Amino acid sequence: MAANNVKGPHGKKPASAATNLIAGGAAGMMEALACHPLDTIKVRMQLSRRARLPGAKRRGFLTTGKEIVKKETPLGLYKGLGAVITGIVPKMAIRFTSYEWYKQLLADKETGAVSGQATFFAGLAAGVTEAVAVVTPMEVIKIRLQAQHHSMSDPLDIPKYRNAAHALYTVVKEEGFGAIYRGVSLTALRQGTNQAVNFSAYTQFKAFLQRMQPAYSEAELPAYQTMVIGLISGAMGPLSNAPIDTIKTRLQRTPAEPGETAISRISTIARSMFKQEGFHAFYKGITPRIMRVAPGQAVTFTVYEYLKGKLESSNMAMVGGKYEE
Repeated sequence: MAANNVKGPHGKKPASAATNLIAGGAAGMMEALACHPLDTIKVRMQLSRRARLPGAKRRGFLTTGKEIVKKETPLGLYKGLGAVITGIVPKMAIRFTSYEWYKQLLADKETGAVSGQATFFAGLAAGVTEAVAVVTPMEVIKIRLQAQHHSMSDPLDIPKYRNAAHALYTVVKEEGFGAIYRGVSLTALRQGTNQAVNFSAYTQFKAFLQRMQPAYSEAELPAYQTMVIGLISGAMGPLSNAPIDTIKTRLQRTPAEPGETAISRISTIARSMFKQEGFHAFYKGITPRIMRVAPGQAVTFTVYEYLKGKLESSNMAMVGGKYEE
């Protein structure tokens, strides 16, 4: 299917919601398993306060990763994976399903053509949708787990949160249900801008390659090309909103003070970071974040496009939400 049109060749219908749900969910699972260690390193770097200490040497992502492995075993890199796995499958399913729905909504009703502006807003809306539905609660729990500096090989070193389910129970019990939606505005802003940039760049790169290769003008690109453009488009989102992600991470790590509003907390965190750690603090963890998100998008788009193609071409093709022989 052409990158900038919701209608396929010879009047072929767009992929059904069921196809997008299955392909998107499976793609999310593969991304999490492949890239989670880099996300743990990113979170630790964003939470680091070493820059506040006079003469303290900043830790890079390699040093941070080595220290996690040394003190907490290699399993320490996978802290919070349970929360991610629980959330990423529905997250990706919602992302691709809602994106395709918004794209069809904004497409030209006659030709099915999708403008660059429509792609941008479809990605923006899909990012906000996934942030509210899944990402915010998942990230609050994930960050609480990742922020714990305990050894996973020492049974006597008992952390406050034992696993994702226990963390969820503890946070809700101690801080209330609203705590799992702490930072939802920043998360929605981050996810929205991420997916707006991500889908826009991916669609433009894909359309360009299809124009340059007539054999693929109405067909899916080879997997290696999908992986490359997914990698490039995936790197563009984090560069556009790194400060939002860093402030969000610090906001979600700690309980709110009584009577303190979300806006005041965000302002306090931002002022404190700038005053005590400098402007560079807003870009802490940008290297592992790009190294986490870019390969993650490469995996996600490649698996998604592959599975979607397989599901659409199977004997039990899912069209318009129904199974047809």
